Amino acid sequence: MRQISPKTWYAVAAVAAIAVAAAVLLNIAATPPPPEEPFPIQLRDVTGETGIAFRHTDGSGGRRYIVETVASGVATFDYDGDGLIDVYFLNGRPLPGTTTAGPPPKNRLYRNLGGMRFEDATDRAGVGNAGYGLGVCIGDYNNDGYPDIYVSNFGPKVLYRNNGDGTFTDVTAQTGVTDGDQVGAGACFLDIDGDGHLDLYVANYVDFTFDKHVPEVSDGFPVYTGPRTYEPLRHSLFHANGDGTFTDVTMSSGIGRYPGPGMGVVCADYDNDGHTDVFVLNDVFGNFLWHNDGKGRFEEVGLAAGVKYNAEGVPLGSMGVDCADYDNDGWLDFFQTAYCRELPALFRNRGRGRFEDVTRKAGAAEGGTNNIKWGCGFVDFDNDGHKDIFYVNGHLQDNIEEFDGTTSYAGRPVLLRNTGDGHFVNVSNLAGDGMNVKVVGRGVAFDDLDNDGRIDVVILTSRGPPVILRNESPAGNHWLQVELQGVKTNRGGVGARVKVVAGDLAQSDEVHSGRGYQSHFGSRLHFGLGEREKVDRIEVRWIGGGTDVFENVAVDQLVTLVEGGSLLRGHVRPPAARRSAPPKEVTVQQDRHR
Repeated sequence: MRQISPKTWYAVAAVAAIAVAAAVLLNIAATPPPPEEPFPIQLRDVTGETGIAFRHTDGSGGRRYIVETVASGVATFDYDGDGLIDVYFLNGRPLPGTTTAGPPPKNRLYRNLGGMRFEDATDRAGVGNAGYGLGVCIGDYNNDGYPDIYVSNFGPKVLYRNNGDGTFTDVTAQTGVTDGDQVGAGACFLDIDGDGHLDLYVANYVDFTFDKHVPEVSDGFPVYTGPRTYEPLRHSLFHANGDGTFTDVTMSSGIGRYPGPGMGVVCADYDNDGHTDVFVLNDVFGNFLWHNDGKGRFEEVGLAAGVKYNAEGVPLGSMGVDCADYDNDGWLDFFQTAYCRELPALFRNRGRGRFEDVTRKAGAAEGGTNNIKWGCGFVDFDNDGHKDIFYVNGHLQDNIEEFDGTTSYAGRPVLLRNTGDGHFVNVSNLAGDGMNVKVVGRGVAFDDLDNDGRIDVVILTSRGPPVILRNESPAGNHWLQVELQGVKTNRGGVGARVKVVAGDLAQSDEVHSGRGYQSHFGSRLHFGLGEREKVDRIEVRWIGGGTDVFENVAVDQLVTLVEGGSLLRGHVRPPAARRSAPPKEVTVQQDRHR
């Protein structure tokens, strides 16, 4: 079905309304207008149909500790290799002053049964954890074919090894990724030096303990204090030794030179030099952009690159961040969310290591100025080949409506549709009943939960149940999903660049581990193709490796691309051990370059 632009949509609706009104005035028996086609993006709230019974807690007991405001992230990934995307929710725990009843809160892992139905697999998997969950990322750190989980807590952080049988083991101590009892934030797996093993970047927030708690009152109302009340923390970097253990290289890598109240993190090769860099949001402090020299040493270049502050030179109350090539020019761009009465920031990559804040120019400022913006993502919801922007809202002051009538504690999500010419239009009111939910948003994740070729949404809400939005956008546009399997490089293909060419449309994306607001999603890359009925070429540039090229690939399918040139259709369950022979190859025309 041919998609209709928002401008055309509005114009048609206006003409129809005028015609009907004219017919009534002229006493003419007007022919009823034809039924309206649904807007090209339709998101439906199906939470009650999923079987997910999770409820988030921030452990609040009225004392207003700062950590309560920054919980929590969420992860979507296929933990058991059955080809269905599962969901892992982080949770808080009771803090001093909290009165509790019933069983203690847990992180919850929900196994996807298909058909948007899920079952609680937490206890069997062993990933409940009594910690205070803030951030999460997924990566196959030991290259055995099964994705592992890293949880960044307030308190001891945890690395769970996937055992390949639906269970996990806490291997934090034996792997060497202990990071103290600090207030954590976003985290990412990445390969900093191209050696085929995933390293680990862990952002930290502020130096808070219960003994250091500072109560605050504003205009007679008790409120949560901000990050400037406490000292910022250094972030941490762990280098993989290749034997399943890590070495702390925070200082030798350069990462430890500057502290900062970290929040969302995303790793991306922003300058197309083949090395994975790190973009870290710092809350009202100025962002970090760590440029990687390819040998695992980093230089902070945020100011020179134009992403440390917004266009006015102001440090934002930075929350969540994602990256994608939203204008299909071959360079990865960044979008970040921000505090109440601050605009989010859309940083367009101009090449040569420079970005421009085009938030106002591109129309990305619409929709959420009067609330705090958190989890976000670039997502092609209608498969037209252009990535849209979605983010959630929700204040951190639970009593905000008592002294500020311009905002609210809960807020509706915002959807900005990419018009394909470098601009966005706020279509939140047109995109289905799922956009009417009013929640206190925090982490959000985007993946195809029902394998129908359309990306769905998982929202973690503070102090409440999650929200699951099923993408029921009209069918008609084509798509392709790509899953990578490294052989010499890291098994999950983290950091690899994928370029998909279909006729006049060329798109690029990378595999990320950790993104959004302290969350993880999108390990399986998704490309909308519009009306194009064939993919002419897929090019994969592996981190620390070479390039594989695949030609003449059918649309509307998931393909697994194995390093070395094999294309396999559908999800391929990983073998039990690394470096075993790849599964039988499906023959396609391809060209491999090394």
